[in-house]
Amino acid sequence: MAAQGQDEGAVALTRTLSLTAAVAAACGGFLLFLQYGASDGLDIIDVLRSALIFASTFWLAWGAAQAIAGLTTRPPARPRTTGPITTRTAILVPVYNEDPVATFARIAAMEASLRRTGFGDLFHFAILSDTRDDRIAAKERHWFLRLLAETGAEGRMFYRRRQNNKGRKAGNIEDFIKTSGAAYPFAIILDADSLMEGETMVELVRRMESAPDLGLLQTLPVIIHAKSRFGRVMQFAGAFYSPIFARGLAMMQGKTGPFWGHNAIVRVRAFAESCGMPALSGKPPFGGHILSHDYVEAALLARAGWTVRVDDDIQGSYEEGPENIVDHAKRDRRWCQGNLQHSRLLLAPGLRMWSRFVFLQGILAYIAPVFWLAFLGASILAPLFAAPIDYFPIKDWPFPVLPVSQASKALGLAVGVVGLLFVPKLLIVLDAARSGRAAGFAGKARALQSTLVELVFSSITAPIFLMYQTRSVLQVLRGADGGWPAQTRGDGSLTLAQAWSASHWMVTNGVIGLGLANWFAPALVPWLLPVALPLVLAPVIISWSSRQSQSRLFLTPTERQPSAVINLQHLILTRWQGKETPVEPDLPGPAVMNA
Repeated sequence: MAAQGQDEGAVALTRTLSLTAAVAAACGGFLLFLQYGASDGLDIIDVLRSALIFASTFWLAWGAAQAIAGLTTRPPARPRTTGPITTRTAILVPVYNEDPVATFARIAAMEASLRRTGFGDLFHFAILSDTRDDRIAAKERHWFLRLLAETGAEGRMFYRRRQNNKGRKAGNIEDFIKTSGAAYPFAIILDADSLMEGETMVELVRRMESAPDLGLLQTLPVIIHAKSRFGRVMQFAGAFYSPIFARGLAMMQGKTGPFWGHNAIVRVRAFAESCGMPALSGKPPFGGHILSHDYVEAALLARAGWTVRVDDDIQGSYEEGPENIVDHAKRDRRWCQGNLQHSRLLLAPGLRMWSRFVFLQGILAYIAPVFWLAFLGASILAPLFAAPIDYFPIKDWPFPVLPVSQASKALGLAVGVVGLLFVPKLLIVLDAARSGRAAGFAGKARALQSTLVELVFSSITAPIFLMYQTRSVLQVLRGADGGWPAQTRGDGSLTLAQAWSASHWMVTNGVIGLGLANWFAPALVPWLLPVALPLVLAPVIISWSSRQSQSRLFLTPTERQPSAVINLQHLILTRWQGKETPVEPDLPGPAVMNA
């Protein structure tokens, strides 16, 4: 009990300090900009811009505080069993119009990895298909039979395809729990592109067995198999920065932790009792099925008294990411709609206060870019609202009185914003060099080089993401439903024409923005160039970054020394892709779960 009290005290202290620092930074930005704007007379546009700076700075400072928490804290040791595990666990793999060869190769690799642990018989795979394309479904059936034949896992490997994909992924998992969940105390939830070491799955079960109050345990998935420039930058950032941010998140959230929808283990009874989600009233995008269901499921588990935790020390959990900016933006569109739906759940009865704050964070993640864009627009139009400057305020005084320059305040604010973005990443580099973690990224010098180039790349692409996210928010607010598009896997290279088709509207907005700034506020043009130029060049940036990378930068530990399950997946996939895939008849009854 004493240790638990210490844990709760550390979580409360971390939250308090982080929130205080973020609010203090936001207030500082607000006051600094208010003084700058008031230098030529305070008006409504100055107050508006200062308020936008407050909201935007808070969000940046909150992210920085999370990194600082990750660098300065250490979560307590987690209890785990050490003897043989005896619990049967289901491994759920929801699929939706995916490439069955790649998906089933991952399953074959994980099954082989589990057998090597000696506990393979205690893990059953359930492939839960929501595929709408009959041709892909036929291939799924063929490759499932191939999977059974090669693994010899009949009786602990199942496939079913739903006729009605009500509730999408959340509904797919809910159907499994209703029909088959009673047979399994635990379930490991994966995505179609997830990959996990057998030892990692066994470790997840050990930690669940040793903590009866633990309802969900989230791992930190590491991106693998990236080939494009964009993909490899994201892969490096995820491997290098994310463990620190995840540690800070773990210390902030404590027992009210996150669920990211995959690469996590749940206690089936807790999930079944707590996580049923009816559709929201009204039509999409704010009504209908909850798209970002994972955050809601975590909140419902916490409401019922279960612990939800992320353990940043667990290794061997992997996923794949988009290979270009456009595919990333398409996926982000769904997340945007799902997070904005959470606005209807902020006042849901019984939720813990931190769960409500997590919902608010998710909403702010998509609203913050709108604030930044609104700030830039207001700054361009600010001269229209400014009162004329009286250079001769003293009667009969022949010399003009020039206003005191406030440029230092504007510069100080700009330095502060850049610092919130860059300093946490540079501190992570120093920590990696000190702790020896940089060795996995090809050494201290290469890790520093990769970080500096990543900072430049993220600065160039940030305005493009800002525009995509702003468009997503506006689409949701005007009632457009983004649906649940299938993920794009594999080679994501885009021609310049394809990139132009996806971003020509950004070019138009960038040119118009520069033109308006030059007309109304010429002094603002140099400050706008870091935002406007990437928009004007968006098609070139998107196309260039989607091409395969030959750089020796951005090396990650999994690239330099792939783990056993990654090597297994590569060998199986290579072999399978060299064979024909004829359509087979429907699956035999014993291998199929009830739909």
